[in-house]
Amino acid sequence: MSTEKKTLTILNETIAPGESKEVNFDVANLHTSTPVNIPVIIERSKKEGPIVLFTAGIHGDEVNGVEIVRQLVAKGINKPKRGTIICMPVINIFGFINLSREFPDGRDLNRVFPGSPKGSLASRVAFKLIHEIIPHVDYIMDFHTGGSGRFNAPQVRIIKDDIELKQLAKIFGAPFVLYSKNLNKSFRNTCQKLNKPLLLFEGGKSFHIDDVVTNSGVNGAKRILKHFGMLNSNFKTSKPKKDCVFIKEGRWVRAKYSGMFKPFISLNAFVEKGDLLGNITDPYGKLNYFVKSPNSGYIINVNEAPIVYQGDALFHISTVLNDKN
Repeated sequence: MSTEKKTLTILNETIAPGESKEVNFDVANLHTSTPVNIPVIIERSKKEGPIVLFTAGIHGDEVNGVEIVRQLVAKGINKPKRGTIICMPVINIFGFINLSREFPDGRDLNRVFPGSPKGSLASRVAFKLIHEIIPHVDYIMDFHTGGSGRFNAPQVRIIKDDIELKQLAKIFGAPFVLYSKNLNKSFRNTCQKLNKPLLLFEGGKSFHIDDVVTNSGVNGAKRILKHFGMLNSNFKTSKPKKDCVFIKEGRWVRAKYSGMFKPFISLNAFVEKGDLLGNITDPYGKLNYFVKSPNSGYIINVNEAPIVYQGDALFHISTVLNDKN
């Protein structure tokens, strides 16, 4: 772990030890020429220590991740006992303003990293993040949510065979840890190539704020900060009620028919093969199809949409657990 220098210069702003500063991560104005400010909130202790970055809002519709980082700031959890904490609650401010997952040009920010200074708007934001912020940090926690209508159980996603990330995921203490490959041109993949450890948190669904998901994210962040000796003594942490379940593989249960959908099973539940998960009906009372579990496992995602089409993902269920945690 590296420790910070006496002075820290980010986005042409110098932040001294013990100083708090909000700097502007600006890339482009709105089409009305209105300036768009993306605040970067920096809190430094007088004591040396690691530099931790909290990010959210890479997708503009994932407001629960924004709420988690907002609470870290509002409650003062981001004021470190040692080291530096950097918070970027809304990276894709353009999508957040437009209530959209993507940028105004239709591009997904999480598919254009490491970006280009002369590329699309999304690509320019990615480039600036990677070149202006990431070189200064030691650890990153990136907060996301599930897609439209599909509610994710609070979970941390890491790649296999990374001992450090595995340890940090255990400390974070989300109910589930999923082993998943880094997607090409994603923020997580780019940070890995730069040897910047990143924990990706998923929980909830788009355009929705859930207290359980929020608490899981905030409590996990506090545990990580305590592990680094950075959590202010004003805050306490508690152990998770249950140990993390590490999931090596999972599968989606998809709709066999189009119709009106109602899940029977709750998120986080463990089901046996053949258990009833939900049913699909039609508006005319002719169809009543019962969705059954194809295998035993944990339910880590539930589709909460009342209307589904044939092939839509209904449930994400674990198939292979990692018993050697």
